[in-house]
Amino acid sequence: MTNTTTETAVFKVVIEGSIDAVWRELTRTDDVQKAMFNTQLHTRGLAPGAKIAMRTRNGKFTGVVGEVLEFDPPRRYAHTFRFTQYDDPECTVIYELREVPGGTEFTLRLENVPVGTRTAKDMIRGGDMIVKTMKAIIETGKPPFGVRMLYVLFGLMAPFTPAKSRSEHWPV
Repeated sequence: MTNTTTETAVFKVVIEGSIDAVWRELTRTDDVQKAMFNTQLHTRGLAPGAKIAMRTRNGKFTGVVGEVLEFDPPRRYAHTFRFTQYDDPECTVIYELREVPGGTEFTLRLENVPVGTRTAKDMIRGGDMIVKTMKAIIETGKPPFGVRMLYVLFGLMAPFTPAKSRSEHWPV
């Protein structure tokens, strides 16, 4: 039987860089993650059961919340995912890294994405951007120009972020 209420999407790229460099960027908590829409990962620890929140650089807004499901450095990291501004059900994000000739294969898998929702639209569009941006960051040290301009736009739009996304509503 086919499940028509959720979907799965897979995005994959080979990055000319070490698996440790990709893992470090993927799990960094000390600064913004430039491949993750310039947000900073907040958590009390990356272990199964830990809450996570992706917040703006200034910490004022939280765009995404979830819970760590799996954490197997430097190979696999999975967590639930929910946009704070939408009332859509959560889905699952899985990052898989594998050493290959010439670098690291980076796979982003989205599972249980609720079909026909704003979450689905944003996740499918964002998945491709994440893998391409991660590749650029590891290989060149910075996101592509278009992504950098998008981040400037995000900064300009920050005053219009919904009040329900304020970080005080989303403790870690």
